[in-house]
Amino acid sequence: MNFKQLEAFQAIMLSGSTTGAAERMGLSQPAISRLLAQLEEDLALRLFVREKGRLSPTAEAHALLHDAQVLMDSAQCFRRHAEQLRLGGFKRRLLKVAVPSTLATTLMPVLAKRFMQAHPDVVLEVLSGSYNDTERALLSRDADIGLVRLPMEMQGLNTRVSLDSEAVCIMPRGHALEGLAEVSPTDLIDVSLILLGRQRQIRHDIDMAFRQRRVQPRVALEVHSISEACAHVAQGLGVSIVNALLAQHCPYEAITSRPFRPRIAYQLGIATVNNAPASPLHDTFTRLLVEAMEAPSPAVALPSAP
Repeated sequence: MNFKQLEAFQAIMLSGSTTGAAERMGLSQPAISRLLAQLEEDLALRLFVREKGRLSPTAEAHALLHDAQVLMDSAQCFRRHAEQLRLGGFKRRLLKVAVPSTLATTLMPVLAKRFMQAHPDVVLEVLSGSYNDTERALLSRDADIGLVRLPMEMQGLNTRVSLDSEAVCIMPRGHALEGLAEVSPTDLIDVSLILLGRQRQIRHDIDMAFRQRRVQPRVALEVHSISEACAHVAQGLGVSIVNALLAQHCPYEAITSRPFRPRIAYQLGIATVNNAPASPLHDTFTRLLVEAMEAPSPAVALPSAP
């Protein structure tokens, strides 16, 4: 029995499938199945049975889940202690924060400076990627705090704070759409669009809004982060529809925005793993992150709906 087997066991219990466990751990589905088979062989216990094509945990699996979690938490504490020693000894603390790529190079440097001036004994590690990457990082204890999209896709995480937002249409300054109070799909007929990739929830909502108005969007570019969308819009390559809360931190004076209608609502959350121990340090960083997220950037004025 080894740590990887226990990790696979817990991931299957949380996700309900080897496919979901593979996504959490960044492994292939066959690799997860092998780890499970090895664990069952080492323990001489049947942990899952297949019913109607789905894995169902046995009573033995439920009985062992808590013990597996205790062992994994101990291993993570060991690794964290080793990281703290590597970074400077017992007197230094490590805080690992995961945020979307858009914020990693815009909001986070300013926030990190403010936080580290108040906490010079803390080493801050910033991870960036997709929301799914953040959820996986939290579950694997590679991150202490993460900014995620709600509702979360993975179980085992707790929302500390939620932030409401909505979609806006961003455009180059001087664009014809700037004269509108709000932008709808009918206003975007034959307008070049820069949209987030089709696998994202916001893209699904945007496509639905266009279908409901019977408008065929003219997609010129597909990108994979809001910062990319803002950069292409700033070059005059088209307009985009993005989350207002993140777009307001894109550092481009060459773009502006208008509310998008029909309204597409979004909710972000600051999350930790379930049963994470109380930490004043986490509370402080969470408060600073919320304040920074809600403070509009001077470079991009995002007007409210009239």
